[in-house]
Amino acid sequence: MYKVGAQRQEQYLKELQEFLKIPSISSLSRHKEDVHRAADWLAKAFEEIGMDNIKIVETEGHPIVYADWLHARDKPTVLIYGHYDVQPSDPDELWETPPFEPVIRDGKLFARGATDDKGQLFIHLKAIQMLMEEDGTLPVNVKFVIEGEEELASPNLPPFIEDQTEKLACDTVLISDTSFIEKGQPAICTSLRGALAMELTVKTANTDLHSGSYGGGVPNAVHSLIAILDSLHHKDGKVAVEGFYQGVPEPTEALRKEVAEIPFDEEKVKSEFGLTAMSGEQKFTFQERTGIRPTLEINGITGGFQGEGLKTIVPGEASAKISCRLVGEQDPGQVYERIQKHIDAFTPVGATVQLQQYIKAKPVSLDSRDPMIQKASQAYEAVYNTPALFPKEGGSIPIVEVFARVLEAPVVLMGFGLPTENLHAPNEHFQLENFTKGIETVCYYFKSL
Repeated sequence: MYKVGAQRQEQYLKELQEFLKIPSISSLSRHKEDVHRAADWLAKAFEEIGMDNIKIVETEGHPIVYADWLHARDKPTVLIYGHYDVQPSDPDELWETPPFEPVIRDGKLFARGATDDKGQLFIHLKAIQMLMEEDGTLPVNVKFVIEGEEELASPNLPPFIEDQTEKLACDTVLISDTSFIEKGQPAICTSLRGALAMELTVKTANTDLHSGSYGGGVPNAVHSLIAILDSLHHKDGKVAVEGFYQGVPEPTEALRKEVAEIPFDEEKVKSEFGLTAMSGEQKFTFQERTGIRPTLEINGITGGFQGEGLKTIVPGEASAKISCRLVGEQDPGQVYERIQKHIDAFTPVGATVQLQQYIKAKPVSLDSRDPMIQKASQAYEAVYNTPALFPKEGGSIPIVEVFARVLEAPVVLMGFGLPTENLHAPNEHFQLENFTKGIETVCYYFKSL
């Protein structure tokens, strides 16, 4: 068993803190040079741990960093994916310490990107370094594909994967960008819902109108928007769009049992978020609704006067942001067309609508019985003394489906974060215990392959 001692931990954390100081925010153009600086830093880090064929691949957006080590003859090849870009840090005033000045306190490393995904990505570099130092070689072949646009939904990575299929060929794709169930309970996500995001704009008059002079006599854009949005669901929680559920599989008893094994305390969740009740499709549990069933959610509404005080108008324009999570064989393009058709059918007289699509990603389902996934569970158990559970995540990592489909290789979502680590929020952090044990787990996993 490989152990990260105190001296190694101190050195590895010092290096990680240097990585975290770079504000590689992919969504803000003013940080474009910082994103490229993070790619350069990563390329140098690959060189220092003995990787070959290191290349910074320019794209129409931010760079992809590639590296490999292919000297383990007749051994499996593991392709490691991660991302070096991070979310914006705002609101900065809510951070206890500056987001790009990493600090360790209470056994945690605080910084933007600490858990999503620089810290988890760095686990793999240090595992490889430790194996090299201990054995002078690696037990498997490795390839790295690290992007700088994950927080932008990876617009340039799928073409790269499809163009470089032969170069990226592997026996498994390993990703550390997910979380444990809770502290001490490892998890290997085996299902990710697909995604579809869009914005609906409703227009009536070409300007806002005085509600005294025109109210009651002209169509109101906010009223029209609300009518359309209300038509999207039945009262029992099901989505009312015709054909929406095409491709959604009926969950098997085995799948429902696997989902039910994930710990969940409904009363605790209600208390934590100030809820008086749960909602959704009535014949499914909360875990099933949020993991293996599709959804259509209203994310935000804008329309009319929203400043302080009153402004008595009839709004001429209103809009709503809508997102779907998809499962099974649901195709985001077809779902979008069906939603467009539904909206057209339910648009009130006097209103015109425009639907703009922003994000689409296909769902992905992974077989927990796959040997690569089972060996990952065994590696967790060897280090944490607890076998992994196999949750079905409600979120989406669009690139997972691309890797699985194009490379025809099993994907292992071997995360080391915790759901309480404030990813995408102020005071993001990473547990030091999971950083060091993560390195040990990856070493064990590579040896087991």
